[in-house]
Amino acid sequence: MASSPPSNHVPLLAVALLSVLLGDVARAAPVNCKNQEIVIDAKPGMEVDTQNNNAVLRDVVITQCDMRIEAAEARVAGGLNFENSSWTVSGDVRISAEGGKLNSDKAIVSFRNKLISNATVTGSPATFEQLRTDGTTSRGRAGTIDYNTASGTVSLNDDAWLLYGRNEITSQKLVYNLRTQSFQGQGRSGTGAAASPGGKDRIRIVIQPPKPGDKPDSKEKKP
Repeated sequence: MASSPPSNHVPLLAVALLSVLLGDVARAAPVNCKNQEIVIDAKPGMEVDTQNNNAVLRDVVITQCDMRIEAAEARVAGGLNFENSSWTVSGDVRISAEGGKLNSDKAIVSFRNKLISNATVTGSPATFEQLRTDGTTSRGRAGTIDYNTASGTVSLNDDAWLLYGRNEITSQKLVYNLRTQSFQGQGRSGTGAAASPGGKDRIRIVIQPPKPGDKPDSKEKKP
């Protein structure tokens, strides 16, 4: 076991980062991303188990392109391999990407071909928000939220709730596109409403009428 040198904020394992920078260019680059380097910072106190090829990092910040992941702790099993690996981050997890923000208790961050490909966040609940081009803010919450970098979508699963302009949408699953700022509702099977009225597989939309004096979409109901 080894610890990082005593400094205020140090890069994690220069050898691992060098292997990323010198490796093959990934085939599926994030949108509008020219510099695909992965930068990982952690406070002193990093624990590395060379025998089992595991590591524990604290006060971690992971950045690539416009994506930023912050957490109190990160646990890495199987070594620092960015080709095909998953990191478990926990404690005040904050993820920002494509104008959206996710907050949760825990997240599984997946790397594929030296790119962050997916982040699955869980919480009580996990939350999401994005400032839209019309000036309103989309907000959502669910037991699990899955962000896919290739499609630019966040999938809200397990008692999903979304505030979209004035409208409140609830379903077992809602898919929100960060790029088009649109949403799709799905049932448990992924095909939409197919159950009895009022059932959990139904999609429910509540449209709030404007109040006197309100401009269109100028007011939002807070969650």
